[in-house]
Amino acid sequence: MRESNPGKFLLFLLFLNVVSTIVIASAPPTCPADLGSDCGGDSGEWEGEFFPGIPKIKYEGPSSKNPLSFKWYNAEEEILGKKMKDWMRFSVAFWHTFRGTGADPFGAPTKSWPWEDGTNSLAMAKRRLRANFEFLEKLGVERWCFHDRDIAPEGKTIQETNANLDEVVALAKELQGDKIHLLWGTAQLFLHPRYMHGAATSPELGVYAYAAAQVKKAIEVTHYLGGENYVFWGGREGYQSLLNTDMERELDHMARFMEAAVAYKKKIGFNGTLLIEPKPQEPTKHQYDWDAATSANFLRKYGLIGEFKLNIECNHATLAGHSCHHDLETARINGLLGNIDANSGDPQTGWDTDQFLMDVAEATLVMQTVIKNGGLAPGGFNFDAKLRRESTDVEDLFIAHIAGMDTLARGLRNAAKLIEDGSLSELVRKRYQSFDTELGAAIEAGKADFEMLEKKAIEWGEPKVPSGKQELAEMILQSAL
Repeated sequence: MRESNPGKFLLFLLFLNVVSTIVIASAPPTCPADLGSDCGGDSGEWEGEFFPGIPKIKYEGPSSKNPLSFKWYNAEEEILGKKMKDWMRFSVAFWHTFRGTGADPFGAPTKSWPWEDGTNSLAMAKRRLRANFEFLEKLGVERWCFHDRDIAPEGKTIQETNANLDEVVALAKELQGDKIHLLWGTAQLFLHPRYMHGAATSPELGVYAYAAAQVKKAIEVTHYLGGENYVFWGGREGYQSLLNTDMERELDHMARFMEAAVAYKKKIGFNGTLLIEPKPQEPTKHQYDWDAATSANFLRKYGLIGEFKLNIECNHATLAGHSCHHDLETARINGLLGNIDANSGDPQTGWDTDQFLMDVAEATLVMQTVIKNGGLAPGGFNFDAKLRRESTDVEDLFIAHIAGMDTLARGLRNAAKLIEDGSLSELVRKRYQSFDTELGAAIEAGKADFEMLEKKAIEWGEPKVPSGKQELAEMILQSAL
C-alpha cells in the first residue's frame, strides 16, 4: 500500500473548494423569490427565480402522468395546415394570475404568493411584473394581457398615476424583448369609487372626462408595448334601476366615448383592433353590452361596425343564457369575432366564477367556430380565468393553465377530426338541401316574392318535414371526443 501524503491531500481539498466557489458564483441565482431571500443586487431588485421548482413545461403526450407537462398541446404540431400555437395564440391574464387573492364576497383572501410584500408600491409592481414574464417563459406562452391599474399603482393625481404607469411599462417593454407580445391592454374603469355609476355612462361629466383621460393613456401604453388589440369591458356601463336612469342618453354618451377612442387610436397610429367584451350583468343589474347580438346592434346603430370587433368571454355568454358556442357563432357570422376570453362558469353558482375551461366537448365546439373563422389573429385565447379560492400552491398556477391549454388543444384535434370525417357537415347540408334548388337560390338572393311562393305552396300542397337528426348529430360529436 502506498503511503498517503498529507500535504498533497490538503492541497487537493483546497483545489476542490476553489472550483466549487467558482461554479456556484457563475451559476444563475435560483433562490426563491420570497421576502426572506437574500437575492437582491445593489438596485434592490430581486435577481433569482420566482418559480425555482418548476421546469419549462414541455409536451409529453396523452400517456404522461406528469402534471407539469402538456398532454395534448404540442405548439409546433400542424393541424389543418397551421401550427397549434398559431391557432391558439394563448395569453396569460395578469390580473387573475398575479393579482388574484382568492377573496370572494363571503371571505378574505386565501393567497399571498411568496414574492408579495402586501403593498401596492411601484417596487412591488415591478417585482410582480418580473414574476409574470418568468411564468410566461416557463409555460411557453408568448402573449399576455393587462388592466392599467393591475400593473401599476394609482397615484393621487392623473399625472402621478401616469408617471407610475410609464415606469412599469418601460420595464415591461424591456422584459418583453422580441419573444413576448402584448395581446391586448385595457383600462380598469370599474374598481375605483369614482366609477360607481359607470365611466362612459356616468351621469357626472367629471367622471366621463376622467375615464377618457384614463383610456387615452391606456391606449398609448398598449401602442407603446406593441399591443395587437385594445379591449373595452364596461363592467359598470349599465344600470341598477331604470327609475333614475336616462338609458337613451347613457347609450348616446357611450357611443360618443367609443367614437373618441377610434379617433385617438388613428391619431397616434395605433393599428390594433378595438374590442368590446359583452357581459349581461354583474356588477350592474343590466349591462348595456349584454351579449354578442346586443353589442353588434349597438355598433350598427352608431355607425361603429367597421371600427370594433368583439372579445367573447365564455362565462359571460352563459350568464346571458347562451352557450359559449352560440355567442361565438353570433360574433362570427356578423364578422365581429376578434378574441376569446377562455373560461367557464359553474351552472350551479350563477355568477361569473371565471374557472379554467375544462369541458372537452365545449372546447370542441369553440374550436369549430375558430376554424370556420380562419383563426383569431390578431386576437387569441386569453385565459381570463382564476384559481379556485382553495387552490393556494404556486404550482397550481401552472397546473391550471396547462389544463386549460390542453383542453383547447383537444378541442382543436377533435374539431379537425369532425371536419376530416365530414359526417356532421353532411348531416347539416342535407337538412337544408331543399334550398339547393332554383327556388331556394331565388329566395336566398332576395328574388322570390310572396306571390311566387304562394303559387308553389298551392302546387306542392302540405310539405313533408324530415327528421332533424339531433341525436345523430350529438352521437357524431361524441364519437370525436
